[in-house]
Amino acid sequence: MERNPEFIFACSQAQQLQWVKNHYPGLHARLQEFACRGQFVPVGGTWVEMDGNLPSGEAMVRQFLQGQNFFLQEFGKMCSQFWLPDTFGYSAQLPQIMRSCGITHFLTQKLSWNLVNSFPHHTFFWEGLDGSRVLVHFPPGDSYGMEGSVEEVLKTVTKNRDKGRTNHSAFLFGFGDGGGGPTQTMVDRLTRLCNTDGLPRVQLSSPARLFSALESDSGQLCTWVGELFLELHNGTYTTHAQIKKGNRECERILHDVELLSSLALARNVLFLYPAAQLQDLWRLLLLNQFHDVVTGSCIQLVAEEAMCHYEDIRSHGNTLLSAAAAALCAGEPGPEGLLIVNTLPWNRTEVLALPRPGGAHSLALVTVPSMGYAPAPTSLQPLLPQQPVFVVQETDGSVTLDNGIIRVRLDATGRLTSLVLVASGRETIAEGAVGNQFVLFDDVPLYWDAWDVMDYHLETRKPVLGQAGTLAVGTEGGVRGSAWFLLQISPNSRLSQEVVLDVGCPYVRFHTEVHWHEAHKFLKVEFPARVRSPQATYEIQFGHLQRPTHYNTSWDWARFEVWAHRWMDLSEHGFGLALLNDCKYGASVRGNVLSLSLLRAPKAPDATADMGRHEFTYALMPHKGSLQDAGVIRAAYSLNFPLLVLPTPGPAPSTSWSAFSVSSPAVVLETVKKAETSPQRHTLVLRLYEAHGSHVDCWLHTSLPVQEAVLCDLLERRDPAGYLPLRDARLKLTFSPFQVRSLLLVLQPPSTYTP
Repeated sequence: MERNPEFIFACSQAQQLQWVKNHYPGLHARLQEFACRGQFVPVGGTWVEMDGNLPSGEAMVRQFLQGQNFFLQEFGKMCSQFWLPDTFGYSAQLPQIMRSCGITHFLTQKLSWNLVNSFPHHTFFWEGLDGSRVLVHFPPGDSYGMEGSVEEVLKTVTKNRDKGRTNHSAFLFGFGDGGGGPTQTMVDRLTRLCNTDGLPRVQLSSPARLFSALESDSGQLCTWVGELFLELHNGTYTTHAQIKKGNRECERILHDVELLSSLALARNVLFLYPAAQLQDLWRLLLLNQFHDVVTGSCIQLVAEEAMCHYEDIRSHGNTLLSAAAAALCAGEPGPEGLLIVNTLPWNRTEVLALPRPGGAHSLALVTVPSMGYAPAPTSLQPLLPQQPVFVVQETDGSVTLDNGIIRVRLDATGRLTSLVLVASGRETIAEGAVGNQFVLFDDVPLYWDAWDVMDYHLETRKPVLGQAGTLAVGTEGGVRGSAWFLLQISPNSRLSQEVVLDVGCPYVRFHTEVHWHEAHKFLKVEFPARVRSPQATYEIQFGHLQRPTHYNTSWDWARFEVWAHRWMDLSEHGFGLALLNDCKYGASVRGNVLSLSLLRAPKAPDATADMGRHEFTYALMPHKGSLQDAGVIRAAYSLNFPLLVLPTPGPAPSTSWSAFSVSSPAVVLETVKKAETSPQRHTLVLRLYEAHGSHVDCWLHTSLPVQEAVLCDLLERRDPAGYLPLRDARLKLTFSPFQVRSLLLVLQPPSTYTP
């Protein structure tokens, strides 16, 4: 930059600049000077170049919130371009998240790696799940590491799929992947090409100037609707299962800490919201969502460090949870009590293991209100309001679990031979088939071991057969029934599983422990359903989308392995089957078979990836009617956000209390946190989204003392026209399908503690 005044350098990750600021403050000051001159241009707006599939919706928001605030603070302005060259696919909710974070333009190039179908555009509008649109550019050179050769410049023009619609494109040069940047030789080459006969005109420019030129040409551009699915690197949905589990767990912990800390802030005048600690923990989680970390495509050293970061978040998060619970219950001194906390925005009645004196636990059926707490029951209820769970073991070794909602039959090896929705008598398992069938595949990709799983692995399917007589009854019924079994997967790997059915619960849970010592194998579990549909539905960030269950076209066939978050569902009119999980992302539905990807065993770049012990839970939920009306979305949340049992320093409150509730089941109150920057100390941010895919009006009810309510964007900037009137402690909100809305609640500060 010093030698070439016309040279402009784009730098995309706030985390790297934070490290520069910490370790090389003099260099950081010089970068700030060059940024003022317009030569050093922060781009992207995110904390790191994160994965575009696996982070939760809230985590994606925090990538922008932390990144944009950092760029504003350190360089005086936010980014207007999202810059994500090398991630492994792009969620259909990214356009909405970008737009609400001040981003209107998007640059990437990874879809040029598609293995099956060539993506048809280089410059186009991308329309997301809710209808939000951004202008997207894929540099036609199909690389972020070009060196300024004549051949590369010519390729950029000849390969442009949108010639005639637009006349400009980007040429990304420098050693970009792995760092190092451009060299003087590259800059000199491109300077010579700026006005050479027979070659396109080249100029050193900035991302803003590029998109300004593209925008002026945008009248004829095409629009792509929905996700941008990369037809490669599908193995990254499963590789390094411990990292995936750490990501999901830590997203949950930070959600719970923020909610409880917000409630403590509203109710206890002495409580200090742990803003600095939470920022540090969020930044650790966001760092681990870099596109070669959470995906598992990293070296062993990175994986070990990532696991240390997750452990830090767990331990500090649990400390903060306890502090918030103590502040909520601050009152008269007395014996310690137990507080049961529900961090989800609906009332829940569930079976819970409560600690008893002497280290024992006892099962109790507890009811906890929406985003609130209830005291722990002092004794077990003698009578159950619902039908208790019955457990019967037959002479052939099979076990039946029945709670009056669903009836589950397992054969003597633990496979699912029947799953009946009791009210209708409807059988869920396909005729002549069994569910909970573990299957092994050979998994030897063509190119990149940790990244890829190829379609030909499906030809090597090998069911894992159990030993008859290994199924035994665990818990014998009442509030909970269970059965468990052992399964030898191979000479080196084994699995144990407890199948659990609780009173009043619409799904059966499969608690699984695997000792995994394989090489180039892929473990999945399959559920053939008595359901016929050309589409299956998968949860993504702040919503869901459909993907085909058939291989009609090459575009369908290329989706033999896809990603989902907490649930997937196969439904026909009036009936369906949902498969829920607590830490898995790889999935597929082919025909009528729902398949959840569990473990891989790649050997590069980390030879130890996935080796060792794993614990995870998935659940099966047959349902009448649509997945929305049947409560699949809430069930998956409940599986992922268990009720918290928190000890209190003094007596727990004697009555239940709820902070927030929402009148419509279509609307999820996803996040409650303290505002990042607000003149009033007691200002909360609430984030809600429409989860069913519908237009809906709803009421948000709160028992907190709200002084003022106003809509804001995802960066927590007030909408000048967004003031909401408060009526009877309720706010009216309107949503379109899959819309995300945020609001600021200014609270009356507590003068004294209010029990």
